[in-house]
Amino acid sequence: MVSFQIRWVVESANARIKKFKYLDRVLPTNQVPFIGDYIRIVCAISNKYLPPLSKAINEDEDIDLATHMKQKSTEINTLKAYVEENNLQRRTAHWKPLEDSDIPFPQLTDEQLRSLTCGVYQLKLSPSYIQEYMEGDSKICFHRDATDLLRIRIQSRNVSSKKYFVWIKYSESEVNSWYCTCRAGARVVGVCAHVTAIIWYLSSARNAGTTSYGVKDWSTYLSDAKNLPETIDSSESETESIGTVIEE
Repeated sequence: MVSFQIRWVVESANARIKKFKYLDRVLPTNQVPFIGDYIRIVCAISNKYLPPLSKAINEDEDIDLATHMKQKSTEINTLKAYVEENNLQRRTAHWKPLEDSDIPFPQLTDEQLRSLTCGVYQLKLSPSYIQEYMEGDSKICFHRDATDLLRIRIQSRNVSSKKYFVWIKYSESEVNSWYCTCRAGARVVGVCAHVTAIIWYLSSARNAGTTSYGVKDWSTYLSDAKNLPETIDSSESETESIGTVIEE
């Protein structure tokens, strides 16, 4: 249920172990009897002297999120069942292409978006997915018999020849249900990156007045060589940098 929430912690812990030179390579078979003891020693050193990988900022919010996820895990994806029962993936007669600017989609706050996604990972992927959508062969369609149901064809970021269909059902104030044909698209505990990208774009990003979401314009950081500042002595710069905190 919450595997996608804790997976990054597990992978980060494994990465810490592999930073030790002995464990960052394939070991010979004669070392097999000792590997378990060595890993325990490395883990003990990491637990004692390295900072925690994850630290709760607000325990009450974490409890609320866990409760929300547990409740959602008992539900079924009703929109998936509706799509399959009515064969909406193959039939095209009931769909009307529409410009995204004409869709009266509900405006959602950052908190509402995080509640849908059960985290921020998918939200961080949304700009690059939307850039693929805007540059690719993607369409948004309204269902002729249900004006609150959208179907979107979106490009896969990993396989250029593959596209997914996303269905989103919504009301004036909220997103009610969703379904995507990707492997993770039917889950109700959180949403897949494709659904997240569409919801993020229609509910928030399209109002920002920009056409570039996932691509940074690095040319704005280029300068003429004649305008470069005077060279700073290396010893002086190193002295000034001591104690400086780099923000990510």
